[in-house]
Amino acid sequence: MSPILTSLLLGLTAAGANIFGGAIIVQRHWERSYLRYFVALGAGFMLATALVEMVPSSIQLRGPHAGFLILLGYLLVHFFEHTVTPHFHFGEETHTDHFVHAHKGYSVLVGLLIHTFFDGIAIASGFLVSPALGWIIFIAVFLHKIPEGFTVASVMLASGRSRAFAWGASVALGVATVAGVMTMAVFRHQVGFGLPLSAGVTIYVAASDLIPEVNKEPGVKMAILVFVGTACMFLLDQVFHVH
Repeated sequence: MSPILTSLLLGLTAAGANIFGGAIIVQRHWERSYLRYFVALGAGFMLATALVEMVPSSIQLRGPHAGFLILLGYLLVHFFEHTVTPHFHFGEETHTDHFVHAHKGYSVLVGLLIHTFFDGIAIASGFLVSPALGWIIFIAVFLHKIPEGFTVASVMLASGRSRAFAWGASVALGVATVAGVMTMAVFRHQVGFGLPLSAGVTIYVAASDLIPEVNKEPGVKMAILVFVGTACMFLLDQVFHVH
């Protein structure tokens, strides 16, 4: 199977996780508490994937210029989350204490759309470099997709939107993920730009979005899950690189 076709199928799978996350908040009777475990596992897995796999591969592709592109990817998400979408938090948010202003809801959606677009870029870029890197990046992305869908749907409900609109917002995140894959399919020869940019985005989401959410939880259980996520990445790294 070609790298692009594999990326597209897995991009659709990741998009489905966004939609599933939105359904969790739309359907009140579903259990939501387990999402924090996805956040903790995803934080460790994503951070390890970015630093151990994506950054070295980016340097191989772009040489010393990779560092600039990685930083650019990091700052791009920082700009959208803290300039376009101030007071945004990534993790599990039910927003039951107060309603979010309508324009804030849209700004959060825009910020997450940018991020999920680069999720697709990352998946496709990884498979264009090597199947092993592609699978590791996909797992890293997949682990935080459900909390993403949950977050955007909860923000939309808190801003006064209907349940259908809230679920539609999570669908939009899935569409953005697939759009990222398709963008790299068209510009596949620019993987030297796509991979380091998405590496910077991945570092930001793991270190600046997910880890702070994990640190809010009392006790050591959540912190341990971050290490478990990291260990899982190293385990998969060994499996995929066995010749």
